[in-house]
Amino acid sequence: MKISPSVVPSLFTTLNMFCGFISITYSLENKFDYAIYFILFGAIFDSLDGIMARLTKSSSKFGVEFDSLSDLVTFGVAVSVLVYQYEFKNWNGFGQFISSFPMICGGIRLARFNVQLTGFDKEYFIGLPIPSQAAIMCSFLLMILHNNLTQSILSIDTKYILAVLTVSVSLIMVSTIIYEAFPKFTKKDIQKHPLKFFLVLSSLLLIIFSQGNFIFPVFLIYLLFGILKWIFEFVKRMKNVYSDENYDDDFEIEIFKK
Repeated sequence: MKISPSVVPSLFTTLNMFCGFISITYSLENKFDYAIYFILFGAIFDSLDGIMARLTKSSSKFGVEFDSLSDLVTFGVAVSVLVYQYEFKNWNGFGQFISSFPMICGGIRLARFNVQLTGFDKEYFIGLPIPSQAAIMCSFLLMILHNNLTQSILSIDTKYILAVLTVSVSLIMVSTIIYEAFPKFTKKDIQKHPLKFFLVLSSLLLIIFSQGNFIFPVFLIYLLFGILKWIFEFVKRMKNVYSDENYDDDFEIEIFKK
């Protein structure tokens, strides 16, 4: 029996979803370290399924849909259950409301991505990618769990910072802020985006040699860079609009004088 090449990337996608399920079970048992690690393992399998799809030339609409479902489980539902069990279950109904943001916004983000998808390779994303949201949330919780983050920052309890982070990062997923796609590890892509490739490789090495301590700073910079770039582009557009309006007003005045 001939096995289709599409089975290979689908296997990694399945492992991604499985990691999401295992993470949920550990969260329910209050084993938060393990829950976080399995979400991060899921992110590794998520990146590998794309690599395998390109290597086997088996990218397909089915693969895109299956990948999105897996991402929703691992980076949406699992993250929501994680933050709920860790902190927000003590906040009653309001805690449930806050905890649902990664799952709901992640679902909207993925549905919008699939509807707008025109090719299997993307140069950029509209809104923060859901794996990046999960990396930010998980790495922040790891810093709290391993005492790498004091219990208060600027006299604000970390549980309130977690609440703000959960809501804000989730909303950025469904925003129109443009985020650069990570370059593919191919000769063509490296030649096309040498600086981007250098930054990604440097970030990966930094995360590895710091034993994961730099996951949060790296993805926070990625998050903030997209926001700052969006603000810069917005201000630039506003300046162009006002300059065009001034040009039209001056032109009308000159015509009136004549």
